Amino acid sequence: MADADLDVVIRQLARQLHTGLMTRAKERRDRFNGLAAKAKGKETGERFKMMAKATMEQATAAAKRLQMSADNVADSYARSMRLAASAPIAVKMEKKAKDKPEKKAKTKKAKARKAK
Repeated sequence: MADADLDVVIRQLARQLHTGLMTRAKERRDRFNGLAAKAKGKETGERFKMMAKATMEQATAAAKRLQMSADNVADSYARSMRLAASAPIAVKMEKKAKDKPEKKAKTKKAKARKAK
């Protein structure tokens, strides 16, 4: 996984989070539906059913937002890596010129040692 592109890793993590979120939401929905089935009053049962439905709607919306954000981040990273790979050669040459070590001036201590 060390050689994997970061955009692929981002998408995989988002997929894992999406799966976990939806699993928990389905568990909660099933719990509310179970409570609705056990409810003694009709109004109470309806309320639990509405809570189950609202849980799934909100979890689905959150999962969509999560997936959209992850896709945007992964696409942005991939785009920036493509642009960096196709940077003009002049910029690379400029960086090489900056990386060359310059001659260092002798410090006062070095001059004093040499004088002794």
